[in-house]
Amino acid sequence: MPQDKEQKAKSNEKEEVIEKKSHKKREIIVPALIALAVVAGGYLFHESYFQSTDDAYVEADIIQVTPKVSGHIIESYIEDNREVKKGDLVAKIDDEVYLAQYQKAKADYEKALLNQKNAKASLKASESEINLAKTDLERYQALYKEGAVSKQTLDKAQTNFESAKAMYTRAKENMFAKGENVADADLKALEAIMKQAKLNLEYTNVIAPNTGVVTNRRIEKGSWVSTGSPLFAIVPDKVWIVANFKENQVGQMKPGQPVMIKIDAYPHKKFKGRVDSIQRASGAKSSLFPPENAVGSFVKIVQRIPVKIVFDEQIDKTQYNIVSGMSVIPKVRVK
Repeated sequence: MPQDKEQKAKSNEKEEVIEKKSHKKREIIVPALIALAVVAGGYLFHESYFQSTDDAYVEADIIQVTPKVSGHIIESYIEDNREVKKGDLVAKIDDEVYLAQYQKAKADYEKALLNQKNAKASLKASESEINLAKTDLERYQALYKEGAVSKQTLDKAQTNFESAKAMYTRAKENMFAKGENVADADLKALEAIMKQAKLNLEYTNVIAPNTGVVTNRRIEKGSWVSTGSPLFAIVPDKVWIVANFKENQVGQMKPGQPVMIKIDAYPHKKFKGRVDSIQRASGAKSSLFPPENAVGSFVKIVQRIPVKIVFDEQIDKTQYNIVSGMSVIPKVRVK
C-alpha cells in the first residue's frame, strides 16, 4: 500500500509538471500569436493605405546644345559640372567666313535696292519732264495760232516733248525690264540671303538655351564642330521621379496624392512629394518595340505603369545633390 501511495504521488507530480509546462507554453504562444496578429494587421493596414516600389528613379530634362553653324572653336567658356545661366555666351566659333558672307550679301542687297530706287527716281523725273514738255507744247501751240510765236519756237517745243517722251519710255523700260513683280521678288530674295547671312554670323556665338549644370562637355578650343553635332548638355535644376508601379498597385492612385520619398543616396532623409500624373500606357507598350502578344505561347506578365511624382518641398541644393538616375523608393498614400 505504501508503494501505491508513492506511485500515485509521483504521478500527481508529473501531471503538475506537465500542467506547468503547458501553462508556460500558453504564456509564450498566446502573446506571440497576438503580436503576430498585430503585425499582420498592421501590414495589411499599411498595404491597403500605401503603395510602394523600388523600381523608381530621379528624372530631369537633359538639353543637348548643338551649333547652328560649322567651324573652329576659338573660345570655350564652360567647364563640366558648372552652372550656366540662360543667355550666357558659352563658346565662340571662328566668324571670319560668316562675316565675309554677310558683308557680300548686304552689299548685293543694298546695290539692288539702290538700283531700284534710282530707277524709280529716274522714272519719276521723266514723268515730270514729260508733263512740263507737254504743258509748254500746248502753250506754244496756242500762241502760234495767235501769231505770238514763230514756227521755229513751236517746232522746238514739239522736239522737247518728243525727247521727254523718249526718256520716259527708256526709264520705264529700265524700271520694268523684268516686270515690277519680278524686280520686287529679286530684291526680296537678296534681302532673305542677307538676313540668313546675318543669322549665321550671330550663330558663331553659342548661347546657353537654359539655366542648368553643364555635363558631357565635348568642346575644346581649336576643335572643329559641325552643324547639329552635340557640344555639351545642360541639366536644369528641376527634377522629378518616375516610379514604375505594378498594374495592380495603380488602381487607387490619382494625381495629388501625397508621397513619402526615400532616396538611396540620403537614407536618413524623407522627402515630401505628390503624384503628378499616371502614364496612359504601360512601360512595355510605350517602348520603342512594344511586345506582340498575339502568339500561341502567351504567358501573362505583370505590367509596370510609370507614375510621375514631383517634389512638394524646396530642395536645399547645397545639402542634397539630387541628380537624374538616382534610385528612389516612393510610398504613395492611396487612402
